[in-house]
Amino acid sequence: MTPAARLSAAIECLDDVLSGENAERVLTNWARGHRFAGSKDRAAIRDHVFDALRCKRSYGWLGGAGEARPSGRQLMIGALRVQGVDPDTLFCEDRFAPRPLTVEERAAPPALETAPRGVRLDCPDWLLPLYDATLGEDSDAALELLGQRSDVFLRVNIGKSTLSYALELLSEDGIEAVPHSLSETALKVTRGARAVARSQAYLTGIVELQDAGSQAIIDGLPLQDGMEVLDYCAGGGGKSLAMGARAALRLTAHDVDPARMQDIAPRASRAGITIATARKADLAPDYDLVLCDVPCSGSGAFSRSPQGKWALTQARLDRLAALQAEILEEVAPRVRPGGVLAYATCSLFKPENAVQVESFLARHSEFELIRQRQISPLEGGDGFYFATLRRLI
Repeated sequence: MTPAARLSAAIECLDDVLSGENAERVLTNWARGHRFAGSKDRAAIRDHVFDALRCKRSYGWLGGAGEARPSGRQLMIGALRVQGVDPDTLFCEDRFAPRPLTVEERAAPPALETAPRGVRLDCPDWLLPLYDATLGEDSDAALELLGQRSDVFLRVNIGKSTLSYALELLSEDGIEAVPHSLSETALKVTRGARAVARSQAYLTGIVELQDAGSQAIIDGLPLQDGMEVLDYCAGGGGKSLAMGARAALRLTAHDVDPARMQDIAPRASRAGITIATARKADLAPDYDLVLCDVPCSGSGAFSRSPQGKWALTQARLDRLAALQAEILEEVAPRVRPGGVLAYATCSLFKPENAVQVESFLARHSEFELIRQRQISPLEGGDGFYFATLRRLI
């Protein structure tokens, strides 16, 4: 496909996404209906779509939409202007190219520097105070990072390997990476990210895909050999795998949707770790450590899931906060005296983080706060929060 044809495909996909459809599903359906498109074509179209979703307000502004809801066409016009590419070179009469620009579209838009703050930072206006409350003067810089593509991070399985050997093995498959300061197990991929899933390092369980901030959460847990550990909101088991690599644990993973845990067994097998999966009725009465990586707004990871940024509402945020409190109430009795309750989100919003923990402690005098940490995107990974609480009696 030509660059112009890829642009046309991205516009088509974006219009579907902007009408409310899931971006991943739209891209999958487009690929199934266009078998002639090669892997590089699909990757380029995907990049167009997700870049536009991350930067929807600024691209729309530069594409002529102003502060109104943009079309896929306006987003791609804005994207080209950000890249310093004259839209007339791709919006042209060529076969499969988007139709040529109109006189109105060709007119220079107002400079982005004159746009409202939320437009410049690609953030819904109502979320700005929530970011400011946590990040203060760093808020704008963090939001700018959340408008860019996320780095790809790997976690070295220190139960099987060392960082130096993992780097050597990755290099044999043309993948370059460097250690990252957020975690002693973290590598940032600098070249060959799309080859990771086919690499020997990945296939043999030497490395796993995991954000550096997520790895930092595991670094902060008081893990010791022999502990009984419950990963209560396990999902695909990434944090279970990271915990199991650090100590000889008796690990149990649970998720309200068992289908989310279907990849845990093969991932654990690759990693050389044993992880039991269990429904709520089959959980033990108590554990030495319970980790709750709860459902949240995802406001620290909008660069990875940008559609969520625009779909979030105050009502949705309130429901999430209520669910988080409910989960904490559910798991509190499963922490044995002397044990630890770990609470984590990929959010930067205080109502989901410090306020949630403070409210829990006010209700449960049998727990005390050990530590809490807010991880900012400015530290190099996604934004995360975690707190560890000890049960006293």
